[in-house]
Amino acid sequence: MGLFGKLVQNMSKNVELHFSSMGSYIDRIGAGKVLLTREPLSFDWTPPELVGRENELSQLASMFLGIEGHDVSCRAIITGNVGSGKTVLTRRFYLDLASRLEGKRRVTPAHVNCRNHPSSSQVLQQIALSLDSRHPERGFSSGELIQSIRRNLEAYDGHLLLILDEVDVLVRRDSSDLIYKLLRVDEGQDRKGSISLILVSQDSSLFTMFEDAIRSRLGASNILAMSPYGSRDLTEITRQRYEASCRTGSVSDGVLEKIGSFAADAGGDARMAIELLEAAIRRTEMDGRGEVEISDVHPSIQREASVEPNQLNHLGLHLKLILLGICRRLKNSEEVSSGDARKLYELVCEEFSKKPRGYTTFWKHIKELETEGLVVSRSSSSKKGRGRTQYITMPNSSPAVLEGAIEMELLSR
Repeated sequence: MGLFGKLVQNMSKNVELHFSSMGSYIDRIGAGKVLLTREPLSFDWTPPELVGRENELSQLASMFLGIEGHDVSCRAIITGNVGSGKTVLTRRFYLDLASRLEGKRRVTPAHVNCRNHPSSSQVLQQIALSLDSRHPERGFSSGELIQSIRRNLEAYDGHLLLILDEVDVLVRRDSSDLIYKLLRVDEGQDRKGSISLILVSQDSSLFTMFEDAIRSRLGASNILAMSPYGSRDLTEITRQRYEASCRTGSVSDGVLEKIGSFAADAGGDARMAIELLEAAIRRTEMDGRGEVEISDVHPSIQREASVEPNQLNHLGLHLKLILLGICRRLKNSEEVSSGDARKLYELVCEEFSKKPRGYTTFWKHIKELETEGLVVSRSSSSKKGRGRTQYITMPNSSPAVLEGAIEMELLSR
């Protein structure tokens, strides 16, 4: 055999060895020693029953008394921290309501996340698409979109249950005009009771953001404040997800209780409990084992921040530079003054060889970060007795997590 033939033979053996070793790990995908179906581990999964939220469902139902009447519209405001079950509560409520009204009134849901669709026109477009999937996505004003929504509801004599999630983002960025228009959508029309509205937010002060005309229509008695889950409920939520997704006996009570305890200590976050369970299952499957052990539950994966990664993607360079400086200070402090934030921004600009923007632009950027829900500013009397000082905090985010994400993005430029 010539030299060329030996080279070909060796290459063939190497390819065979590569695919042989590849098969040894690729075969683990879908092996299912623990996991049977991933869907119940998704935040979008709606369980048949909600753990620990019976009272909240009853309160929400009381706000929808009379909804079976064709000229009745209802409204509710739901507030609570990340992982308190606000979104899943609205989904479960809609499914139960639609079942109850079957044959009496046709209800169509529209769930719009205002962080992903932060303008009035974007929200209206999503509503229009929920009623007609063929609705054109461009070329309509807000007024035309409202008329289109009215026509679609009239066409099939339907009622829209509109859920606006993270609605505070819309209000801060685009005012509350759309809420006002939606609440008055039937004025001057022969048809009444077109839209029921559920507003969802992490911000407990949402109701106070609205002007009097909107507050009077929403009603102060229609506010449902969700408290954080306790350890017992979080354990049962984890059990519910495990039983719906995994092989029987693959996750012990001890594992479930440890996850519930960790999630409770981190603020009662059900999403964190689900993430801890999924990570433990993944670790078990990778090791080729059929039972999750307590040591597979790692508290180090706990989420300290409620900020989604894509929130940072659309921020401009100087917004990221300002935020990075703030994060570095707030890792070790509760708050930072606007003056110190400015100095930190200048240091970060020097570090990345960028020219700082003027103070007016700097403060405008601070307000933009506040609109995004990334920081919160408050005004306080100066300790020196003259004027007022702005202080910046980060109650909804982990400064350390954001710092790492921003630094990684900036260094990769």
